[in-house]
Amino acid sequence: MQLVDAHCHFDFPEFDGVRDQILDTARARGVEALVVPGVRRVDWDRVEALASPARGLWYCLGIHPWFVGEHSEQDLVVLEARLSARLEGCVGLGECGLDAHHSDLAAQLPWFQAQIDIAAKLALPLVIHSVRSHDQVHGLLRSSGWSGRALVHGFSGSYQQARKLVDLGCFIGVGGVITHERARKTRDAIARLPLEALVLETDAPDMSPAGVAKGQNSPVYLLNVVQALAELRGGPVEAVAETLYDNVQRLYGWR
Repeated sequence: MQLVDAHCHFDFPEFDGVRDQILDTARARGVEALVVPGVRRVDWDRVEALASPARGLWYCLGIHPWFVGEHSEQDLVVLEARLSARLEGCVGLGECGLDAHHSDLAAQLPWFQAQIDIAAKLALPLVIHSVRSHDQVHGLLRSSGWSGRALVHGFSGSYQQARKLVDLGCFIGVGGVITHERARKTRDAIARLPLEALVLETDAPDMSPAGVAKGQNSPVYLLNVVQALAELRGGPVEAVAETLYDNVQRLYGWR
């Protein structure tokens, strides 16, 4: 099987000193590429330095809703300039979005809107963080006339919410959540959505699958996710993986 981790924070310090070992183990389990999102300006250099398409390491740059308070409007100018340069390995804008659980949505909205506009201008896919804000994310994309590619990563919500996002052309990120039996609403949504709308991710080191300690997630466990997805949908894991591989290539413009 060929697998791609569409969203993995492989630049985080949790992986310092063990990246090569993890990459080797992940490759042995079919993971041929990772996409590493940038979450704030102070981290962008580190994310770019980590990228190496020859090693299957790709990246995005963005301003995460948790960190909007650390930024100024000038950082959006810098973000657009860096994305416009299209350095080798850059495949999208993100991680950006909305998080109603973390802080006031009103403070996050202009930052998400600005990044939607940049991505549209540069014809780049969006990597979207959405927590308890799926309806607001959908509304903002729709009112912006978004017609590009987007990943709603780490999806945890209802089928109805996911369906509205898919109908806008979004891909839905499937991660360790579906391996937990208690996540009934999300498991139901993922089981019912078109397979062509799904991509795999770990969100490592977070979003651990069942049996993996909190904060100990890594790309090695992407195979656990695709196996759980195949079981959930009642299809052969090889066939499911093949479709998901095609999906992530379309998302990031590799095909």
